[in-house]
Amino acid sequence: MTSLSLKERLLGVLQKKKMDRPPVACSGGMMNAAIVEIMSRTGQTLPEAHFDDRLMAELAYAVHIHTGFENIGIPFDVTAEADVLGSEISYGSLSCEPKVVKEHFSSVAEVVCRDIRELMNSSRISTIVQAGYRLSRSHPDIPVIGNLTGPITTAASIVDPLSFLKELRKDKDHAHRVIDYICDFLIEYARLLVDNGVDLICIGDPTASGEIVGPKIFEEYAVRYLNKIIDGIHALNAPVILHICGNMNSVEHLIPRIRCDAISTDAMVNLPLLKRTYPQLTTMGNISTYLLEFGPADRIAGTAEKLVRDGVDIISPACGLSTSTTLDHIRALTGAVKGS
Repeated sequence: MTSLSLKERLLGVLQKKKMDRPPVACSGGMMNAAIVEIMSRTGQTLPEAHFDDRLMAELAYAVHIHTGFENIGIPFDVTAEADVLGSEISYGSLSCEPKVVKEHFSSVAEVVCRDIRELMNSSRISTIVQAGYRLSRSHPDIPVIGNLTGPITTAASIVDPLSFLKELRKDKDHAHRVIDYICDFLIEYARLLVDNGVDLICIGDPTASGEIVGPKIFEEYAVRYLNKIIDGIHALNAPVILHICGNMNSVEHLIPRIRCDAISTDAMVNLPLLKRTYPQLTTMGNISTYLLEFGPADRIAGTAEKLVRDGVDIISPACGLSTSTTLDHIRALTGAVKGS
């Protein structure tokens, strides 16, 4: 029997094919696994790797090798889009991820829609795209995941978030204009990634949580604009994973309307129950990042094994890992899935 490559297994699951076992993955982006222990061992460090495509590719591959996750994910944060669109960014340190320091606009009415083709020439995007090219050429049997920050989160990263969330209700015309523009920006960014060898796209949209925006806004904005981006990426013949943070109880009924190829959820979501309720969904997750940080290792392994038994399609952390998470704890997760 011919053994499956890591790429064949993950893409097969996303195509709803029956595989020998679930893949174990950590997508990158907001689900970054570039922990301090790996960077200390390899000398391939952040924040330097945010700005050097060779170093980014080397660190992303090192994460794959050291953790046992069956993919390579780039970039290592969720600020690239906001950076390119004009917000002020702190690029962090070895142990602290980048964050938005100051949003570029105070309201959606102020947002200026710049030429997207020019934005694609920015150094941040060029670095990530070139890293994807390096990785796809060097490691053709390993799935390379390119990460986008979702449209609601990106909008809340360039517009003051408190104003933005109010204006989703009070200034809908400008809110729709801004988010629609961001979708066009993200689709073009995804096109560059896919054209340069990235195998699939993961969209992380933590601000689009039902706990933050509520079901009405989630339906009006998140479902609509996530589907616009997903359709645009599908037109590139690439699959899409979507990660939604938080408790999904208030928006769970809307999830099947989103046309992603897999849905990744936070730890408080009963993922096996979601799968039983909506069997058409391909599910991904959802090992608690608190558990991954603090252990113990045998409990991490047992939780992963249970998710496999319960039919979760892709096993992964539930959200972004703490940079102080240990390799022993991560390997407890990946080893348990591979031995299933």
